[in-house]
Order: sequence, then structure tokens, then C-alpha cells
Amino acid sequence: MLKPSRIKVKAIPFLIILATLTNLFSCAASSVKGSGRPASLNPFLKEFITDHATQIGESEQLIFATNRDSSSFLVTIHAVEKENGVWHLVFPAFTGSIGEKGFAAVDEKREGDGKSPSGIFPLGIAFGYDPSIETKMPYRQATDDDFWVDDANSEDYNRWVKGEPKAASWEKMKRDDDQYKYGVVIEYNMHPIVKERGSAIFLHVWKPGESTLGCVSMSEEMILNILGWLDPAKKPLIIMGTESELRAMRSQP
Repeated sequence: MLKPSRIKVKAIPFLIILATLTNLFSCAASSVKGSGRPASLNPFLKEFITDHATQIGESEQLIFATNRDSSSFLVTIHAVEKENGVWHLVFPAFTGSIGEKGFAAVDEKREGDGKSPSGIFPLGIAFGYDPSIETKMPYRQATDDDFWVDDANSEDYNRWVKGEPKAASWEKMKRDDDQYKYGVVIEYNMHPIVKERGSAIFLHVWKPGESTLGCVSMSEEMILNILGWLDPAKKPLIIMGTESELRAMRSQP
């Protein structure tokens, strides 16, 4: 039997929706790459990049998915790029969603806990239902014969496999609800893979007002923008967590 969908419904109160829309309209008014005046970073992003330069290394593309409440499933997402030694926003900041129970603290994510991991992670292959999409990232088409194993006792734990797995649980990579229509693998718990530490963490398409079981989701429009922007030559990373947890972070799983 297939594991239930990783997406669970949770209604967003009207005031949160109103605040989110206000924030988005405000962000949309700011200048971004292509406007002639790239938008500068907010103080938290600047501070984090400076304090974690060693962990960021040679990366020139960063995606931040952050909030200030570890139990909230809403996050603000910033895509930033380094050009001529200067970091700047690529798109106006936008809203996304994470695990229904918010962020796990660094090194505390566990399989099935309903939380998203905190830390700095590489972005791996892009995937989707079409034979090809517009992206520079390595790409793999998801078909009805593609699965991601989330059974911690399986030798294929946290791996994409072809053909129905010999495992107690797995996910279809081609879902009926199209939330994996476009996505990118977040390389969490992959180098090496540790049993029970969590699996199948992706960027993917959301349904507004719904949380995930650990992934980072966003509108189809924004995932397509992200896919078109990402460049493996620039060693893209995603940085996830509450602002306080990330400020205190000195290492990641």
C-alpha cells in the first residue's frame, strides 16, 4: 500500500492570508534583478551569509526558506545570487510552505515527524512529468514506474528507484495531484544516508493553504522561475530553518 500523500490540509486564518498578501505586494514593488537596480539583502540574509561563509563555500546561488516560529508551516523564500562579489535578490521574496509541524532543529529531523529539516543543503536533480523542461539542472522525468523509498529498513531508503520497490513504504514520483509536476531534490540525508533521519525532501508545487510532511512547496509559477534560474555551475544551496536556529547554527547534518 502506498504511503499517504505528503501534503496535509491546514487552513490559513484570514488574517494570516491578509498579512501574507500584503507582504507579497510590498515585495513585488521592490527592485529585482533585471530592473537595473538589483534589490539588496535584508539584515538577516547579510548576517547569515557573512557568518557562514565557510559553509556556503563557492556557492553563488542560495535559496532561503525561513520563518521566525518553528511550529509554523509558512515560510518566506528568498532567492539570492552572487555577481561580481555582491549578493542580491533575484526575485521578490515570496511565500511557501513546509512541514505541517514546522522546522525540526538542526540534526533533529526524523522520519515521519511531519517537520522540515534545518540546515544548509545542496540542490540536486530537477524532476517533473514532462520529458524535458527549461532548466540547466540535471533533469529526470518522473513516470508511473518511478518511486522514492521512505522505508528506513530498506536498503533503498531515501533513494529514487525504478520499478515497484521491495520496501514497506514508498512514494510515487508521478502523483495524481500534480504536486510533483515540477520539483528539485533537496539533498538532505543523502551524503551519507542515515536510517530514520528523514527522506524524500524536495522543492515542489504547492496547494495554497496546505502544509507538507517535510518538503518545501511553492506556487507553480515560482518553481518554474526557480528551475529556470538554477545553474549547477554556481553550486546552488538551500538554507532552511527559523532565523534564530540558523543564526546559532555552526554545523549541519
